[in-house]
Amino acid sequence: MGCREILPKRQMVRIVRAADGVRVDPSGKLAGRGAYLHDKRECWVRGMRGALAHALKTELTAEDRVRLEEFMKALPAESNG
Repeated sequence: MGCREILPKRQMVRIVRAADGVRVDPSGKLAGRGAYLHDKRECWVRGMRGALAHALKTELTAEDRVRLEEFMKALPAESNG
């Protein structure tokens, strides 16, 4: 969603809108509306600008953003391709 490159779901990180907020779904099996991002920081930055909220059909709360940004800090800064 961030860069629009298509990869198999298992190679991407699922983000889910659940009853308790938006969060990373490492198992890929949580109930709720999901969206997928690459495991690269640049894709997450693009997604956080609005595409993620649009895909999940919700507004990201401050708590959602903090949770997602914490996960994003551990991602590679640049792609190798």
